[in-house]
Amino acid sequence: MNAEEIRRALLRIAHEILEHNHKHIDDLVLVGVKSRGDILAHRIAENLERIENIEVDVGAIDVTLYRDDINLHETQIQVNSTELPFDITGKWVILVDEVLYTGRTVRAAMDALMDFGRPAAIQLATLIDRGHRELPIASDYVGKNVPTSRKEFVRVQLAEESGVDSAVIYERDEE
Repeated sequence: MNAEEIRRALLRIAHEILEHNHKHIDDLVLVGVKSRGDILAHRIAENLERIENIEVDVGAIDVTLYRDDINLHETQIQVNSTELPFDITGKWVILVDEVLYTGRTVRAAMDALMDFGRPAAIQLATLIDRGHRELPIASDYVGKNVPTSRKEFVRVQLAEESGVDSAVIYERDEE
């Protein structure tokens, strides 16, 4: 995906969120999974404001300590901060992540969210769904479905971090 395709996908996701949540718009919040989901959550919130002139609270959650594979990493684990400057209890939370793959990150994010309150509902928005689920998790809002093999991975770059918006499929090096 190039910058324009990412922009259009996020605009479409914002429209879909509005369409499916019009009854709960006052209780809608966006929570991005660090480190790129939070950037995408802010972009979706900006689209919601442009489309409907509504302000939606945006937060960010770090799922590092909630991952089920944390003990499988041999390297030093880097924990980032969670920023939820609002109560999620009773809210309609849209969880935002850049790539949906096995579903394990989303499961960890839901576990982390529950430590901060009890939302009325959690929905999932992802820029890319690449398949290969290991858990029964599906995205409610998808920018693009990208079939991949398990040898491949998707690298999403965002202008806020790298100066460019793109999503590219790479093949893993065999070791």
